[in-house]
Amino acid sequence: MGIEDIVNQGKGLFEQNKDKIDELLHSEQAEDISDKVLDGAADLAKKVAPDQFDGPVDDIRGNIDKAVGTE
Repeated sequence: MGIEDIVNQGKGLFEQNKDKIDELLHSEQAEDISDKVLDGAADLAKKVAPDQFDGPVDDIRGNIDKAVGTE
């Protein structure tokens, strides 16, 4: 089985389960997990990057948060 076959199988599984995947991505559990991950990533970015980037980091974190979970 080649890479192309694996990719095609992955695409097929996604298409078959995209409703379930969407439901999971917009669940309360996904919200809790994504908040923890996004908070940690944003805090790390703020520690590493100059202070002038705190605003954009928060904006990016907020945009990603809107796409995952319930809030």
